[in-house]
Amino acid sequence: YTGRPLLISTGMASLGEIEDALNAAAGTDVALMQCTSIYPAPPVTVNLRAMETMRRAFGVPVGISDHTTGLAVPVAAAALGASVIEKHFTLDSDLPGPDHSFALEPDELDDMVDDIREVGLALGNGLKQAEPDHPLYRLRRSIHFSRDIDKGSRLRPEMLIAQRPNTGIPPRDVAHALGREI
Repeated sequence: YTGRPLLISTGMASLGEIEDALNAAAGTDVALMQCTSIYPAPPVTVNLRAMETMRRAFGVPVGISDHTTGLAVPVAAAALGASVIEKHFTLDSDLPGPDHSFALEPDELDDMVDDIREVGLALGNGLKQAEPDHPLYRLRRSIHFSRDIDKGSRLRPEMLIAQRPNTGIPPRDVAHALGREI
């Protein structure tokens, strides 16, 4: 035991074989890497959803050991919750050897990291809500008077209109205003 985290590439392994590997690594911080043992790998062979299957089955971090060309697969893996991204890297994709043709060059690696960070920001917090600080928030509608109203009048529906800017009561709350005295 080295005390260092362990990345287990799952390649052609079944869930049972992955379980055996995890049992052998007991006591070690482990992440499972979804991997396709094809070089380069066509995207159809990648099966990114297997990361979630492994995460649920074993309760450990998951990632991708990616052998595709381009950036789409590692960026998608990050969006799906990959904790670790492994991508082949080269200084020149025209160099001889089995991995250079699908490996990322330095500028592509920079692009991948930027894209993953951008996707991370775009994922947000998952809450579905309006953003009151957004400049377009004022384009929402609120309740306004549709005409001049005499003091002491009680508000009736025909006295109100929903229009921009959003500076007051939301239209869904109009019932709270009806019947009130001005």
